[in-house]
Amino acid sequence: MDEVFYELATHAVHTGQVRTQEGENSEALFLTSSYVFANAAEAAARFSGAQAGNIYSRFTNPTVRIFEQRLAAMEGGERCVATGSGMAAILCTCLGLLKTGDHLVASRSLFGTTVVLLGQLLGKFGISTDFVDLTDLAAWQAAMRPNTRFLFLETPSNPLTQMADIQALADLAHAHGCLLVVDNCFCTPALQRPLQLGADIVIHSATKYLDGQGRCLGGAVVGGQAQLNDIFGIVRTAGPTMSPFNAWVFLKGLETLTIRMKAHCESALRLAQWLETQDAVEQVYYPGLPSHPQYELAQRQQTAAGGLLSFRVSGGQAAAWRLIDNTRLFSITANLGDTKTTITHPATTTHGRLTPEQRTQADISDGLVRISVGLEDYRDIQADLQRALATV
Repeated sequence: MDEVFYELATHAVHTGQVRTQEGENSEALFLTSSYVFANAAEAAARFSGAQAGNIYSRFTNPTVRIFEQRLAAMEGGERCVATGSGMAAILCTCLGLLKTGDHLVASRSLFGTTVVLLGQLLGKFGISTDFVDLTDLAAWQAAMRPNTRFLFLETPSNPLTQMADIQALADLAHAHGCLLVVDNCFCTPALQRPLQLGADIVIHSATKYLDGQGRCLGGAVVGGQAQLNDIFGIVRTAGPTMSPFNAWVFLKGLETLTIRMKAHCESALRLAQWLETQDAVEQVYYPGLPSHPQYELAQRQQTAAGGLLSFRVSGGQAAAWRLIDNTRLFSITANLGDTKTTITHPATTTHGRLTPEQRTQADISDGLVRISVGLEDYRDIQADLQRALATV
């Protein structure tokens, strides 16, 4: 397809598909571990890279390739590399771009497991990480070193929906000869396209909104050809590969991404506005509210504010747990981006592996509750939460 002429929703349905001789309308699912060559010469040519074609499904599979091409087109990247999970995407990016003695700067406002990966596991291999305030550009500048290789952030962040100015951080990174890596799984390309704002690499947990129905695990890295070649080398060799079946499921998810995100955003905004009026709620964190510190940035950088919000209730952990336990419609789970509304207590789940000091620095209090607003009727979502709030 000539991608120049297609908008995001059209890419989400069509890009990458190559029909087999059977003429299927839905993308084919290729469940095979290996591929047969016409002769030994063809096998040698494919393995050497002299001839394009499938070799082994750890690193060449037609269904996975369609997913990669489609997501790359949607993000505006040159290439996409799919992985077995979102954390695998982050790990492969680090292993592909960093070596012993390198340094990176990351936001404190990250998914807890990402903090553990960057701050602890990479340290075992002589790679150091400094964590800074996501919204403080001067702090990012002060943390730069001669051996800094890239900056890493989520925007909006998990779970407080803090936002960073992607263009400003891209300019800072490039001025120091570094890359900017942005985790975009909360917005997806339907709401935000970091590469257009100057970022070099985009990370996704496809498990979240790209699938949208909580069915399977997957991750992806999108960016320029040069960087993605190094990252693909890690995936090919180490094998944290996306399965063909999961890629096929994600393709079905991408087809409805734009309309799902619109519905998530509409209900999340209404819920956030309503929560601000509730006596038991001390503070609501949602980029679509004028009370959000980065509201103007959100209006400029995103097409909508997203489906994720959090709020703080008085009474600490006991009150937060009581509220969560008294919901009936919501799923008590740490996942997000589902058709079902999910609710969780970040301090003891998604960020439970952080030290108390790290949680304090990230402003993750014991009374904080996170909601990923699903696709149920908004009136039912609000009514369920209203009943639960009455117990706080």
